[in-house]
Amino acid sequence: MFTTLNLLSEILSPAHICPYDQACSYLDSAAKELKLDPNLITILSHPRRAITVSIPIKLDNGDVQVLVGHRVQHCNVLGPYKGGTRYHPAVTLREISALAMLMTWKCALLGIPYGGAKGGITLNPNHYSVGELERITRRYTSELINDIGPAVDIPAPDVGASAREMAWMMDTYSVNVGHAVPGVVTGKPISIGGSLGREMATGRGAMIMAREALALHGKTIADAHIVIQGFGNVGSSVALLLHQAGAKILAISRSSGGIFSEAGLDIPALKAYADLHNKELVGFPGSVQISNQDLLVLPCDVLIPAALENQITAENVSRVEASIIVEAANGPITLEADRALESQGVMVLPDILANAGGVVASYLEWVQGLSYLFWHEERVNREMEGLMVEAFQKVMKQSKAQQTPLRLAAYALAVGRVAQAIKDRGLYP
Repeated sequence: MFTTLNLLSEILSPAHICPYDQACSYLDSAAKELKLDPNLITILSHPRRAITVSIPIKLDNGDVQVLVGHRVQHCNVLGPYKGGTRYHPAVTLREISALAMLMTWKCALLGIPYGGAKGGITLNPNHYSVGELERITRRYTSELINDIGPAVDIPAPDVGASAREMAWMMDTYSVNVGHAVPGVVTGKPISIGGSLGREMATGRGAMIMAREALALHGKTIADAHIVIQGFGNVGSSVALLLHQAGAKILAISRSSGGIFSEAGLDIPALKAYADLHNKELVGFPGSVQISNQDLLVLPCDVLIPAALENQITAENVSRVEASIIVEAANGPITLEADRALESQGVMVLPDILANAGGVVASYLEWVQGLSYLFWHEERVNREMEGLMVEAFQKVMKQSKAQQTPLRLAAYALAVGRVAQAIKDRGLYP
């Protein structure tokens, strides 16, 4: 196990590029807007702890493999650390560090008492059996046993992980401490303290943001033509909710390609088709195949990138024809592309606002777990929507008052809250 002192050189090395540089750039922009003390910027630019662990795992064939896992805890000035755990072959310490910082701003913006963290294991989960994944998850959890907990750091599922992995994490932690601890993770199965509404929460939050943005353009969801990149948990959830609200979903894609229909896609039928065809979308009746790059530049009212980072770049931004972009993924727009979209007059709802539905629902699950009092789904959705709409309105008000882009307004609100908390608490020792 290594701490920040050992790993900071890797995180900050100039040999690396996005996404950590991008996260720090947004922090710098907000700090300039707020005229923050440079010493505060120095503190906020560094994660408080960065933990890297080796995960030896016995494979089903008897061989032993050693995987690498990370957990980065950025800032806990507002409350315990909170953040997802992703299983993906592209996981790096730098990526996890950037995502941990983004979680700090996201929680602060939404007004929930968490700090930011993120975790991940560098692997392709499709290459491992269920038994192997369970052993990997339990060993990773045991390596972090002193670094997580309901009052310390609360993991959740992210890319490549699900409620299943959270159940294994909760059980491993609970066995080690000698009693059930439902608050140690969120995104768990309902049977062991998970929250109703959690599975679709990130998609629901993105849908709410699309609805609020469309209203500012004098439109409703039922009037809107929408394009969605990604058909995983978030993409499929937001697609289904928008479809149910009457939107015309023109195109959807996965990493292997996408589909387009001028008449609009039947999302429930598409979900059923994907379930029968190994998650593939191509070949869905009434649609034509389209590439991910072509999908991003389709004319539409709302474009929702719900896949991975760096999808809209300097190379394709000039061809983007959406009026509104809702960042359901983390960092889908590069810095240069973000500036270009601003000059093109495109409304961009930044990720720390647009995809915050998941962490809000996680917070509500954590509250239920600590109290051992669980709510109906209607209440969970109502509480989450209230927090999302309130944050949206604050960002709009800040943007209008300061004449700044929405991203800068959102970061200024979030960074300002964290900076004020640091000032009020003071620096120890």
